Amino acid sequence: MPSSFFKLNRHFVLGPIALAAAIFIASAGLAQAQTPVRPSGALPALGDTSELSASAERRLGDRIAASIYRDPDYLDDPVLGDYLQGIWQPLMTAARARGELGPELDERFAWDVMQIRDRSINAFALPGGYLGVHLGLIGAVATRDELASVLAHELSHVTQRHISRLMSKQSQQMPWLIAAMILGALAASKSPDAANAAIAGGQALAVQNQLNFSRDMEREADRVGFGVMADAGFEKQGFASMFDKLQQASRLNDNGAFPYLRSHPLTTERIAEIKGRLQLEGGASSAPKGASEEPGGARTLHAMMAARARVLGDPGVDGLRPLVADAQRVSLAGAANAAWTPRDAGALYGGALAASRLRDHALARSLAGKLKSAVPAKTALADPVEWLALEIELAAGNTAVPKLGNTRSRAALLLQARADLAAGRAQDVSGALQTWVTTHPKDAIAWQLLATAWGQQGQTLRAIRADAESRVAQLDYPAARDRFKAAQDLMRSGRDGGAAASNYIDASIVDTRAREIDQLLREQALQEKLDR
Repeated sequence: MPSSFFKLNRHFVLGPIALAAAIFIASAGLAQAQTPVRPSGALPALGDTSELSASAERRLGDRIAASIYRDPDYLDDPVLGDYLQGIWQPLMTAARARGELGPELDERFAWDVMQIRDRSINAFALPGGYLGVHLGLIGAVATRDELASVLAHELSHVTQRHISRLMSKQSQQMPWLIAAMILGALAASKSPDAANAAIAGGQALAVQNQLNFSRDMEREADRVGFGVMADAGFEKQGFASMFDKLQQASRLNDNGAFPYLRSHPLTTERIAEIKGRLQLEGGASSAPKGASEEPGGARTLHAMMAARARVLGDPGVDGLRPLVADAQRVSLAGAANAAWTPRDAGALYGGALAASRLRDHALARSLAGKLKSAVPAKTALADPVEWLALEIELAAGNTAVPKLGNTRSRAALLLQARADLAAGRAQDVSGALQTWVTTHPKDAIAWQLLATAWGQQGQTLRAIRADAESRVAQLDYPAARDRFKAAQDLMRSGRDGGAAASNYIDASIVDTRAREIDQLLREQALQEKLDR
């Protein structure tokens, strides 16, 4: 498949993958669909016409996600990841409390929010509980509440089984073919030729015609998502303001840059219904849980994360320089007026990060220092500013930096691990990371850093095993099997260093994991054979 399938192509009607595409995707249909197995005595979900079991949908989602993980435009930025999780987890909690997310889907689905390095305003849902957010969306929305409205809407598409219900409408296509068609649709956003090769004949038109959810499903996702978002503690007005923003974009800028509009047509009826709900329920809700006590703290944090998304969206030198210039203007104005707004903080954050990317480390330090003076200490804003300063020093090659004061979050833990490894302090890394992966075994970056740490300490067997686990975390089971086999070969050769007792334990773990991956690959091969 193409090296990147999330790129915008304004000449191909499928548009970027995104909310649109993916959502999408689902529409392609599944043959030999399995009837869901319900607990004894349980009643079927009202209106659930899906013939696709949760486990079958998860398997299909895994196939697609495995390709996305290997795409260059897939990004796992821990700082943005922590920010997204701060929005996503309250939505999940609210969905459970409302009964929208049942125990079966909660347990069987991945519930993984992926970041996509693409500047288009988009998001998407895939089979099996995989969701994606384009950096362009994070950079464009004005508040975390607007971002929460999009995630709540997408979450509701999954919890209401819209994807599998659409797939169940057609039973002619085999699961393996559906996955190929989906990936072809995603590839179409980059190259029409690639799409034509991946989706043969009339199938391309069939996929294109089915990219959109039905209007009833859109209204249901609006209704359920609105309730989930409100119960999660976000401002209800964020849903309406996001609709207003997208509606204005559709009128003024229908140039293909807003694929969300194509997959989620904003009818006047849907907009009126949301605004009616706001009036009926009394407008805004309480502030989001976890917002800073500082007035405007949540907006300032979002402004900084939006700026980070714009920089990491890889705009190139010509795109980074305006961000630096904007930060310099804000710096001068702030110094004169002694007043900083959330937008100013965002500009300083983005400018400092952009300057670091441009290798102007002195300017990056200066702008980061101005940002630190603008952000109150001991608030939720202080940590991201401290992380930024450390990132700038690491980019400059300076490893003589103090340790972070708080490493409880994933972003801080991984950033501190990077700093310790760069400074040759591998022994300070392995313990904390080993504890982390015990409770977060699907954290590929943590496993990769742990592999580096163990490698620096001469623990080759452990390093290879950690590398294998990072492949497992990204669903690349063939590569994981190869790494586990390499670890077994090393054990047989007797060339690994370290204490004999610990090696015996590690060897047992490697053997067990190798057998588990072999069994998993055999089951996958059998399932694909049955699907065909």
